[in-house]
Amino acid sequence: MTSTGSEPITRASVGLRSERGPVLLAIMLSVGLIAIDSTILATAVPSVVEDLGGFTEFPWLFSVYLLAQAVTVPVYGKVADLVGRKPVMLFGIGVFVIGSLLCGIAWSMTSLIIFRAVQGIGAGAIMPVSMTMVGDLYSLEERAKVQGYLASVWAMSAVVGPTLGGVFSDYLSWRWIFFVNLPIGLAAAAVLLRRFTEQVEHRRHRIDVAGASLLTIGGVLLLLGLLEGGVEWAWESATSISVLSVAVALLVAFAVVERRATEPILPAWVFRHRVLNVAAANSLLVGVLLMGLTSYVPLYAQAVLGHGALVAGLTLATLTIGWPIAASTSGRFYLSRGFRFTTVLGAVLTVGGGGLLLTIGPHSSLLLLGGACFVLGLGFGYVASPSVVAVQQAVDWQRRGVATGENMFARSVGSAVGIAIFGAVANGVVAAKLGGTVSDLDHLPSSVLDPAITAVFGVSAALALLLLVVTSLMPQRVQAPRT
Repeated sequence: MTSTGSEPITRASVGLRSERGPVLLAIMLSVGLIAIDSTILATAVPSVVEDLGGFTEFPWLFSVYLLAQAVTVPVYGKVADLVGRKPVMLFGIGVFVIGSLLCGIAWSMTSLIIFRAVQGIGAGAIMPVSMTMVGDLYSLEERAKVQGYLASVWAMSAVVGPTLGGVFSDYLSWRWIFFVNLPIGLAAAAVLLRRFTEQVEHRRHRIDVAGASLLTIGGVLLLLGLLEGGVEWAWESATSISVLSVAVALLVAFAVVERRATEPILPAWVFRHRVLNVAAANSLLVGVLLMGLTSYVPLYAQAVLGHGALVAGLTLATLTIGWPIAASTSGRFYLSRGFRFTTVLGAVLTVGGGGLLLTIGPHSSLLLLGGACFVLGLGFGYVASPSVVAVQQAVDWQRRGVATGENMFARSVGSAVGIAIFGAVANGVVAAKLGGTVSDLDHLPSSVLDPAITAVFGVSAALALLLLVVTSLMPQRVQAPRT
């Protein structure tokens, strides 16, 4: 299958049995690597800690992966516009597979954390480039159908990931949660090597090394400060102030360098484009809200409602079921009613889900909590998926990687901001109740956790209203640029 550096190729069929089917399957397998990895490790943490030790360090297994993935996304997006999607995608898959192999043979918690960073560096290429390839290969109408295939990957991973994690931990070894990535990644790479070709204008490029370095280091420090502030160190501590100050300084320097770069990582036009700005704001807010749910809904189900970890996990899984349903059906709405209508619909559902969360108390049914998560998942799906499609529709081939990468970077930043905001809110309520700072919420009585997490839900509802305002700024129709 050949992708051109202009407009998507139109064919009658978009299924897996069509001419583009093998490439779509390879993209789905690649996305599956990231989707499964986001859920499979959580259930295996006790086994990992029992084998390697390092109980106090294990949260870094998740943080370092998020950091490495987030800060590399804009760089990969730009490089994909310069040299083509295929080499960047194959590089990302290769690094992710190597990282998975190294994680599987890790001999200590420190080595496992380092190898998780390698995985994150690979994942940073896979997500934006896979979505960019979809934008290249399929027209706007076709993408409405393809979204269903990609959404099914996330839906299956929400169930398969935790299940595999538990099975491997209980009956084989936790190391298989990483080894399972090897055949999937190799299969995806083999199909892309054989079936995907693209026509790229080959010329000498001046890679913006200075900009990439400043963005990467500054982004790492910014996300690190947001993730660890109020956890590893106090917000007002010298460490927190130093980390965030250096991050801001480096990002300011990045902005200055970008104005002079021949081929900047994040060109100035990105920040002047209405569709890209609205879509980035949508993604950032979805990232913030998503982190509030994934962090505190399971804790509320266990510590306040009194259910086990498995049931709590299944409650949160309703969100990951609602999101793919919305993503796979959103095309019907933005094709017939427009992008603004679809994203506003998603925001309205998000506001409704946030309102349901505010009705939950210590004696509420678990079904109500799960129902709220499901409605929120629907809302996120109707906001996030059309936003990405709108971004890709608004730019040409030479800019699609940058535009897609910027949108996904915004969601990663939103996740880190969400951790900071909701952590500060919950810890603030707990400190007021107990008269002191508490860093560990897991072992607090329900009488303290209930108001703390309810406050988190309240902030989530307020942010959902802000999302409603932002989505109303999205244009109803997005025209492809003239070539």
